[in-house]
Amino acid sequence: MKITQVETIVVNMPMIIDGPVVPQASGRARTSIDALLVRIDTDEGVSGWGEGFGHRIFTATRAAIDSFIGPMCVGCDPTAISTLVEEVQRNLHGVGRNGPAMYALSAIDIALWDIAGKLAGLPLYRLLGGSPRTDLPAYASLLRYGEPGAITRYVERALKRGYRHIKLHEISVAAVKAGREAAGPHIPIMVDCNCSWTIDHAIATAHKLRALNLTWLEEPVWPPEDHAGLARVQAQGGIPTAAGENAMLPDFRRMFEAGAITYAQPSVTKVGGVTQMRKVMALADAFGANVVPHSAYFGPGLIASIHCIAAMPNEGLVERYDCDFAVNPLHDAIHPNKEGRIAVPQGPGLGIDPDPAAIEQLRVR
Repeated sequence: MKITQVETIVVNMPMIIDGPVVPQASGRARTSIDALLVRIDTDEGVSGWGEGFGHRIFTATRAAIDSFIGPMCVGCDPTAISTLVEEVQRNLHGVGRNGPAMYALSAIDIALWDIAGKLAGLPLYRLLGGSPRTDLPAYASLLRYGEPGAITRYVERALKRGYRHIKLHEISVAAVKAGREAAGPHIPIMVDCNCSWTIDHAIATAHKLRALNLTWLEEPVWPPEDHAGLARVQAQGGIPTAAGENAMLPDFRRMFEAGAITYAQPSVTKVGGVTQMRKVMALADAFGANVVPHSAYFGPGLIASIHCIAAMPNEGLVERYDCDFAVNPLHDAIHPNKEGRIAVPQGPGLGIDPDPAAIEQLRVR
């Protein structure tokens, strides 16, 4: 079997905004989500789907695939996943093994595992050695609103939808307090700061937030590579820390060795796909850290994350970014049920392919 084509497809999904406050991202209004999909075709008619991190930067990741990473893969055996991704990584050393190049490789790797599952006739999580599971608990990962009234509204909406774990993307004490008050004392609340603070500011703010009984404080410091600073926040702030959506495998080792995190959050569309995700999970297990993958996306990357979590020995949480869309290529597969649990696809490979009609409707040309 040989790879005959690596195709990149970008879709833009307009969000349904049902409240008066428009969510923010990097200081700008967020009204839609981009997804960079990758389809790998083979000479035996089996195709696989992947996704590379593409929010707002899909042009760079797409260029990496189209210009040099995709052509490297054409003619290769898609079933020799370890050999292929290792060779690509070695060829990438001159352009760096992080950023868009690794996001591109992540998409390739996910698609290769989709093909492997289809050839084996097994859902990916079973191919990875997981026990039979039909669904997993999801947590509502709310967007950033900054306004306490809006935070109250969306926390209450998440609870009505069945979620029993909620993450806020807020950076003020007042905003986080509004979320806690809306959720009540027993719902686990996590806070993602998106690398907003200095070390001293993070420690001081953590002290103010301790009374709110947070499960974790996520990426509190800039830059995210300051693992020693992150360790200081965890040790002195009094709240468990979480990080990893911007990390590669060597970064996780340094974070674990520094005692910087309690919760590891590898992103399957960034870290190198399923292959590298599994390595991070094994490393975390060796250091006694919890793994709760980052999965703020809505294509094959979300589905691959669900499979990786389902393959873990114990039931883990799935991050579900709190966006609604009129149309998305995976339809109901991205929606949790009324109990806040999201289905683990049971078909071979990822278990679901993106809908061609929806892709055509949403495609960015």
